[in-house]
Amino acid sequence: METRSFTEYLRGLDDAAMLALFSLRPDLVSPVPPEFASLAVRASSAPSLARAVDSLNEWQFQVLEACAALNEPFAEKEITSLTDSSAKFVIPHLLNLALLYKSSDGYRLPNSLREVLGNEPAGLGPASMAKLSMKKLDDAPDSSKKVLQRLIWGPPRGSVGDIKNPGPGIAWLLQENFLVPLDQRTVILPRDVAIYLRGGKLHKNPQPNPPVVQGKKIDAALVDRAAIANIATMLRWCEEILNYWSEEPPSALRAGGLGVRDLKSAAEHLGVDENCAAFITELIFLGGLVVIDPDDRVLPTHAFDLWLTQSAELRWRNLASLWLITSRVSGLVGRADSKNIAALGPELDRVNAASTRKLTLEILAQNPLLTPEIESLLALIKWRAPSRRNPGLQSELVLWSLREAEWLGLTGQGALSKYGQAFIAAQDALGIQADLPKPVDHILIQSDNTAIAPGPLEIHVARVLDSIADIESRGGATVYRFSETSIRRGLDHGKTGEEIKDFLRKTSKTPMPQPLEYLITDVSKRHGRLRVGNTSSYIRCEDPSILTEILSDKKIEGLPIRRIAPEVLVCDMEATEAMAHLRAAGYMPAAESGSGVLLAGMKLNRAKARPRPPRIIGELEAPTDETLTAALRSIRAGERSSSKQSSLRQIASNALTALPRTTANETLEILHEFIKQQRTLSIGYADNNGAATHRIIDPLSISAGSLIARDHGTGELQTFRIPRITGVAAL
Repeated sequence: METRSFTEYLRGLDDAAMLALFSLRPDLVSPVPPEFASLAVRASSAPSLARAVDSLNEWQFQVLEACAALNEPFAEKEITSLTDSSAKFVIPHLLNLALLYKSSDGYRLPNSLREVLGNEPAGLGPASMAKLSMKKLDDAPDSSKKVLQRLIWGPPRGSVGDIKNPGPGIAWLLQENFLVPLDQRTVILPRDVAIYLRGGKLHKNPQPNPPVVQGKKIDAALVDRAAIANIATMLRWCEEILNYWSEEPPSALRAGGLGVRDLKSAAEHLGVDENCAAFITELIFLGGLVVIDPDDRVLPTHAFDLWLTQSAELRWRNLASLWLITSRVSGLVGRADSKNIAALGPELDRVNAASTRKLTLEILAQNPLLTPEIESLLALIKWRAPSRRNPGLQSELVLWSLREAEWLGLTGQGALSKYGQAFIAAQDALGIQADLPKPVDHILIQSDNTAIAPGPLEIHVARVLDSIADIESRGGATVYRFSETSIRRGLDHGKTGEEIKDFLRKTSKTPMPQPLEYLITDVSKRHGRLRVGNTSSYIRCEDPSILTEILSDKKIEGLPIRRIAPEVLVCDMEATEAMAHLRAAGYMPAAESGSGVLLAGMKLNRAKARPRPPRIIGELEAPTDETLTAALRSIRAGERSSSKQSSLRQIASNALTALPRTTANETLEILHEFIKQQRTLSIGYADNNGAATHRIIDPLSISAGSLIARDHGTGELQTFRIPRITGVAAL
C-alpha cells in the first residue's frame, strides 16, 4: 500500500511498534485518542513534538536537524552525507519516536516539527529559489569572503546600512544570489550556500560520542560512612525544625511562603546555612508534615506524629522519593535574581526539575565510586539533554541536585552510595536501618551545665530533653546546654522542678552536678509567682513588691500596663505577647486560665488543616504495559468504527451529490497535507445563517482555529473558520 501521509504511516505500524511509540511518548495516550487520525493530529502537535525532541541526546538532535534541513522526501544517504555514517543507527530511534516516518518515496517529517525546531535549524537559512553556481564562490572577492565567514555557521542573517548601497562585498553576493535581501536592512545566506561552504556537513562539531566523566575515585567504605551520617543528620534536621515550629510557629507571607526572617531563624536553630534550611523546609512540606494553617501560621500536622513512629529507613525513603519526582526547586530560594521567591511559596515549580535530578543520579550510577568533576559532568548532561526547557537554569539545577543528593545521603563525598544505588533500583531493603546508630536511652551530664547524647536518642527521651535544654552542637554526639531559659521552658511544658531532677538522675550515666541542681531549684521557685492571663491580659502576683518592681523597670517601659490592685496589673497586649516582654526582661511569668488555674502542659501545637502537599508539574508518569495494551486496543476499535462511518458517508454523498463531509480530525489532516503540497481543495462552508456552499480554494496556512486561503470565486485571500468547514475533498 502506498504511504504518503503521517496518519497512513501510523495505521501501517504493527502492535509492537505502536506500543514502543506509546512507551516513549506517553502523552499520546493521555487521554486515549478515539482513532488514528486523532492520534496523528496529537503526535504532530507542537507540545507533543517538543516533549519528544527534549528526550533526544546531542547526536540524535543533530541528526534530526539534518533531516529538517533536507527537502522532503529524503533518503538515508542524504542524512549521512550531511552528518556522519553513524547517523544510520539514530534513524530507527527517530522512527520509534515518530519524529521521522517512512513514506513510499522516502523519509518525511511530521507537520509542525520544523516549527518546533525553529526556522533556522543548525543555523541554516531557507533554500535558494535561484539556480546557483557554487564554483563562483572560489573566485569571490576578499570582501565577499569575509562576509560569508561571518554567516557560514549561523545565524544566517546579517544587517546592512542600506540594501541599495551595501558595499562591494555584499553587492557581489547579492548580484550572484549568494545572499538574499529580506528587507531594506537585512540579508540572509541561503541554505545551499552555507552547506557548500561548510564542506557538505551540517555541524561544525558533530557529537556522535558522549563526553567522558572525569573525577576522583573514592573508597566504598568512606562513601557509605559519609552517606549514612548524612541520612541520620537529615532526619534529625527534619525532626528538629518541626519541633521548633511546634513551639514557635512562624507566620506565612501574604503571598504565601516563609518569610526571610523566619527562614534565617530556622537556619540558626539547625546550625545550617539558609540554602539547606530552605531545602529541609521544602522536604517536610512535600511529605505533608507541615502546612500553612487558615490563620496563616506554619504548623506541623498530625502526620508528623505518625512519621516519628515509623522506622528511619521508611521515613527516609518517603522523603527521598518525593524529592526525586517533585517539580519544586528549593535552590531558587535566596537567589540574587529571585528575591520574591520564598520557601513554601507558589513560585518554585520548574518543569524539568525532576528529569534533571533523575538524569544526574543515573550518570552517577553509571560511574560508581566516582566524585565527578563538575565541568565534565555538565558536559555529559548537556550532551544527554541538549534541548531541555529553561536551558539557562540547567547547570544550576544539576549543581543543586548534587548538593541536595549529598544532604539526603544518596551520595557520600560526591559519589553515589550503596543506599542511593538501592533506592534508584527500587529495592525493598536499602540497608539504612541496620547501618544507622542504634538509639540510646541515656545522656552524660557535664559539670558546665551541659549534657552529651552519645548517639540518637529515643523519642521519649529526646522530647523531654528538647523541652528542658538547648542544642549547642551537633554531630555523632549532640551537646545540650541547660540554662535558665531552657529550664523555664520545661516548667511551661508541665514539668515541676522535682520531675526535671528525677528525669536527669534516671537518664544520666553521670551524677547531676550541684550547680545544675541549684539552677533547677532556683528557677522552679521563681516560676509561676508571676501570672499572666487574658483581659486583653492581666498580671497578678501574691508579692506586691514584684509588681512594684515591674512598674519601675526601664526594660519594659514599652509594655502598656497599669495597677488596678496591690496584687494585679492589667495590660493592653495579649497574654502571650506580655509574657514574651516579661521574659525578655528577666522575669519568670507563667500562664493561667480565667479561673486562676495554672496552665502548664506539654505543648504539641498541630495544624487544624489537613496536609496539602504541593502538586507536581512536568513529566507524565510512565504507563504500565497493561495500560498501553488497552489504549492500543481502544484506538484500533475506534479506527474500525470511524472507517465504517466514512464509507457510509461516502456512499450517501455519491447518491445525493452532497457537499464534502469529513470529521474534524480528517479535515485538519487533509488541510495540513494540501498546504504542504500547495494543491487546490473543494470545501463545504457554512455561513452565518447555517447555509452551506461549495468553495474552491488554495489553502495557505492555519492559525488560531482559522484557515487562510485564496478563494477562486473572488480571487482574494479569505479567512475560513475551521469549525464551519463541513468537509474537504481533493479536486
